[in-house]
Amino acid sequence: MSGEGNGLESAAGELVTLLIMAFALGMDAFSIGLGMGMFKLRMRQIFFIGLTVGFFHILMPIAGMAAGRFISGQFGVFANYAGGFLLIFLGIQMFISALREGDGPLLAPIGPGLLLFALSVSLDSFSVGLSLGIYGARTIVTVMCFGVAAMILTWLGLLIGRKVQGYLGVYSELLGGSVLFAFGLKLLFSI
Repeated sequence: MSGEGNGLESAAGELVTLLIMAFALGMDAFSIGLGMGMFKLRMRQIFFIGLTVGFFHILMPIAGMAAGRFISGQFGVFANYAGGFLLIFLGIQMFISALREGDGPLLAPIGPGLLLFALSVSLDSFSVGLSLGIYGARTIVTVMCFGVAAMILTWLGLLIGRKVQGYLGVYSELLGGSVLFAFGLKLLFSI
């Protein structure tokens, strides 16, 4: 009986660890969602953006696990650089869009812009997938935790950003661009 208790405690502890890791990985999606939410987005777009980011947070760790541990060190640094440059690019494009006044963004979080956004916030999941190196049934639980947490946190960030956008008007894009730019710099200089 005590063996079952220890197994259950071990599984619960592992799940809590995965949820904490998923929350940590999803926090950049939340933060960047705050900035992207300052675009004039409809609820349907916000819903789709959250699903896309969640999907990428499932896909990227699986790709990382498939790539294996032997390239973890080298590619993990590359992923951080790529993510940082993507966020800086998106931030600059939001600045330009705000300064152009009303022409609309150069690259909005729809279509190719959505793919860039989802890729930039999920690159760290690829690195985590590389370092986890786990296989079997637990892989499913791990990537599902990552995907669900990222999706929910993205929705929260976008919805809060959307609310702030209503109060700040045109300055919201400048603020959103600043958030993305700052997170891009943070990624580049934390390496």
